Amino acid sequence: MASLNPVPEGTKPLFAYKKYWAQRFGTAPFLPMSRAEMDSLGWDSCDIILVTGDAYVDHPSFGMAIIGRLLEAQGFRVGIIAQPDWQSAAPFRALGKPNLFFGITGGNMDSMVNRYTSDRRLRHNDNYTPGGAGGKRPDRAVTVYAQRCREAFSGVPIILGGIEASLRRIAHYDYWSDKVRRSILFDAKGDLLIYGNAERALVEVAHRIAKNGLNQDFSDIRGIAFARSGTPEGWFEASAEDLQDGDEGKLRNDEKAAAGKGVIRLPAYEVVSEDKEAYARASRVLHKESNPGNAWPLTQAHGNRQLWVTAPPIPLSTEEMDAVYELPYARAPHPSYEGQKIPAWEMIRHSVTIMRGCFGGCSFCSITEHEGRVIQSRSEGSILKEIEDIRDKDDAFTGVISDIGGPTANMYRIGCKDKAIEAVCRRPSCVYPDICKNLNTSHEALIQLYRKARAIPGVKKVNVASGVRYDLAVESPEYVKELVEHHVGGYLKIAPEHTEDGPLSKMMKPGIGSYDAFKRLFDAAAQKAGKKYFLIPYFIAAHPGTTDEDMMNLAIWLKKNGYRADQVQTFLPSPMALSTAMYHSGVNPLRPVRRGASDPVDTVRGLRQRRLHKAFLRYHDPENWPLLREALKEMGRADLIGPGKHHLVPNWQPAGTGKSGGEGKRFSPKSGRQPQGQKFTTKGVFPKPNRTRS
Repeated sequence: MASLNPVPEGTKPLFAYKKYWAQRFGTAPFLPMSRAEMDSLGWDSCDIILVTGDAYVDHPSFGMAIIGRLLEAQGFRVGIIAQPDWQSAAPFRALGKPNLFFGITGGNMDSMVNRYTSDRRLRHNDNYTPGGAGGKRPDRAVTVYAQRCREAFSGVPIILGGIEASLRRIAHYDYWSDKVRRSILFDAKGDLLIYGNAERALVEVAHRIAKNGLNQDFSDIRGIAFARSGTPEGWFEASAEDLQDGDEGKLRNDEKAAAGKGVIRLPAYEVVSEDKEAYARASRVLHKESNPGNAWPLTQAHGNRQLWVTAPPIPLSTEEMDAVYELPYARAPHPSYEGQKIPAWEMIRHSVTIMRGCFGGCSFCSITEHEGRVIQSRSEGSILKEIEDIRDKDDAFTGVISDIGGPTANMYRIGCKDKAIEAVCRRPSCVYPDICKNLNTSHEALIQLYRKARAIPGVKKVNVASGVRYDLAVESPEYVKELVEHHVGGYLKIAPEHTEDGPLSKMMKPGIGSYDAFKRLFDAAAQKAGKKYFLIPYFIAAHPGTTDEDMMNLAIWLKKNGYRADQVQTFLPSPMALSTAMYHSGVNPLRPVRRGASDPVDTVRGLRQRRLHKAFLRYHDPENWPLLREALKEMGRADLIGPGKHHLVPNWQPAGTGKSGGEGKRFSPKSGRQPQGQKFTTKGVFPKPNRTRS
């Protein structure tokens, strides 16, 4: 099958490097976490040591396993230090001094998102830790781990990566400290930062360091950030002010820029930390410069040092994706955990990743920012082989594949019809405000994959648990039919996020009409198949651009349609998201940001208002009724208070309720996606579901 994303001419294939000399030691059953394991492998030292905030699970759903096995395949001896006690440098000396560098990540989630709720309350569990125990990683884990590595072995290069480093690569608003922080490269004092899916950049960096050390020029490597003293001579420098909208063509025709020596200067850290409009402008430009086909490098001053961020990485080809996911993973937690349950592992144990990336561009989500908008798909054969391996090698397999998907369920092998158009496109989303006419929306490849997967002997069921992009699914009624008849287990999660145009326009999400269209197809397919299946929609409270009236209208819609939120989450401003820029600045970066002419956005910042918006989503909870009654009266909507079915909340209060202030239930994360929504029940059908949004 032809590669959907062939490697562009001049790009070195991921597995075309001459292997490092240590490849003679072969493949480790697990990457070592102790000196005893190193001894058993015949190693006197590690070439590279990876430090992670997650437990070490040797499975391709865990980023550290992918990176470790990829570096091993390049010939390097790779050790793992997982969830070290950061109170001293001693645990960071456990494997000795690495010959080449430390690679540091906070884990599959940003450590602050992992540790704190949207109300800034400490979570007491961590699904990436044995036993689900909380407290096994520090706040700002990447920065803390980097400091301890330097204490353990001074002079060893430190390379930062993973989602925490990726989403904090420039000066960024930090919700938990309520201020703009410097690039994490400077706070952690790293030597290099690798952002996004890091395979291509990391392999190149590793081989270069192995050959010539750290003191060399890395500026030609895509997907990295580093510090330099200034813009090199001979480069054309454009300002963020000039590259927001229609001026790109004029500036990009500069002779130096056309020769590949153009860089965009973002407002300095000292400026964006004080000037909220400048912050929004920097955010807008960062997101516009996200297409690997036309993005420029970025530079941003931090005092007398210049942060330099190279253009986004070239996506992996189908062949490279296959090779990455076919590396010799043990597909299990490291034996040192002695059978302790790791909740995230239990959830994804029998799942299969079929693609990466997302072209949806939702402003609150970090998938596109981290993985890119170009879909990178595995081949059908590679996916089917992995399912067979699960069947043949995992004694716990009962015949059910828990999920076949990725960041979304239904973007497999979908992309731009014309690679030349894709290379020059600057749209932040291929599906908002409408589906692009150049987008191939065929689900045929995915339908065929589903059919072949469930036909594998020994496979009883192939579930689709990844979120379905419903506005894309309606383009293929056959896909909806296939999904309902064979791959839904009682209910299907989708994410309209809201019903009102105000917040939806800030989220870059389609109107509720798209949800209604999908529901009609879904219900018709379920009825025809003789199945009682239900849609479980997710919604976000307190997103920028949301008014109290918007939340009231959403609550009315929920009651009218018989939905009751079981778990509720208000908007969490994750680092670098466009919605976070709105929250911090009060300005809309989806439009040009110019002094005195920017589009304002109302934000929900006060605790009482955030609680109110959350309470509207749980309109049925008696604990919320006093707060809702008070708010409805203030809004002039006392007509919604009363004993009838047409009222939103009753005019009476059960004894012993109504004292909590409407906080609702707390969210517990279950995957690498940043949590934003909540679980819904269908009244009278799913009274107490256990699962939380992933």
